[in-house]
Amino acid sequence: MGRRTQAPPISWLMKLPLDHPSLMTGRMALQYGTTVGDPQLRRLTTDRLWQLDSSGGTRSTASLIDRRRASTVRARVGPSPRESKEIYSAERAVITSGSQQLLYMLTECLCDPGDVVLVEDPTYFVYLSIVQSHGLLCRGVRLAGDGIDLAHLEQTLKLLQRSGELQRVKMLFLVSYYQNPTGITTSFVKKVEALKMLKQFERAAGHPIYLLEDAAYRELRFAGDDVPSALAANGAGERVIYAGTYSKPFATGARVGFGILPEPLLDAVVRVKANHDFGTSNLLQQLLSRALASCRYEKHLSALRHRYARKAVAMVKAMREHFPADVLWEEPRGGLYVWARLPGSVKSGLKSKLFQSALRHGVLYVPGELCYADDPTRRKPNHEMRISFGSATEADIRAGIARLGATLRELL
Repeated sequence: MGRRTQAPPISWLMKLPLDHPSLMTGRMALQYGTTVGDPQLRRLTTDRLWQLDSSGGTRSTASLIDRRRASTVRARVGPSPRESKEIYSAERAVITSGSQQLLYMLTECLCDPGDVVLVEDPTYFVYLSIVQSHGLLCRGVRLAGDGIDLAHLEQTLKLLQRSGELQRVKMLFLVSYYQNPTGITTSFVKKVEALKMLKQFERAAGHPIYLLEDAAYRELRFAGDDVPSALAANGAGERVIYAGTYSKPFATGARVGFGILPEPLLDAVVRVKANHDFGTSNLLQQLLSRALASCRYEKHLSALRHRYARKAVAMVKAMREHFPADVLWEEPRGGLYVWARLPGSVKSGLKSKLFQSALRHGVLYVPGELCYADDPTRRKPNHEMRISFGSATEADIRAGIARLGATLRELL
């Protein structure tokens, strides 16, 4: 798809007035922008990402990895200064209408019907809809407490190689920070090892296999250290795609996302985007540029983190009080969700008694079964739920958990 899409004339026609301000009329923020995005916002975005990855250092690796080992790995796999500068260049960035548009365009550019995408098991269920709409197949890779199970990733790749399907594998999709739905953060060591493993299987696949890192929730951290992105790994410039957003950390109504992409893929995505909308809202881009440059973004983000932290505490406290003892979950350290596991005898799916009863009591959760890809190698689990503390008030959180807890006690 990406190879056959040519750059539409509208893209360079709209760029001309921006390159030649004498052609402009009216205020620039109220005019069309460029397809690839506002230059200042692209620069501010990549500068910020560079600062996040640089300040993370070895302290950012997940606690499940021995810190001394992590320090050794970090030093060994980090890119050279020149490579780092190129990886975080604004020229590799594109501004999109939310990160969802970027995920759609990347899938459109990289994949043909029948291709295979590797995903976490479970994963972001909205992305599964994109996969389904493109006629793609999925293979799920199990999750551990610090990200994907590397042994299972290798096993999955070997099985695909033996079955002759490895040639159809195009990428590994990771929601790497406070994952939607589980809340798990992938350690830097695992990002490095996953990238290395994908490269090892490329020769047999006959084409590049990309690591697509969806970092939508990265800045919603309210406990623990930050973790460097996969862009900080050696050789990331050729194979890592970084997808971010300003919707989650700034305002959901500001549908502005961004991507850091390898150059050939960036060109293809920009051509496809020109056919989608020939440019993300210029007014929203100017608003974000000013918020970032004036430090208002940081102040708002700090307040947002504190607000979500209070809501997370309220939800976990209510769950301890109202949920049966055999319902399990992990306390969130960031993001917007709590992932709860019920006893295997209790179903949580769309047709379950639990879901229907919760709706009758005015409570909505995301059934865990929606977060698992259609993978013929295993049955979908049906005893989990994603509960969000993002938009509800603390009072509503306490009331909703009390109602859901009462329903669970009845069923158990």
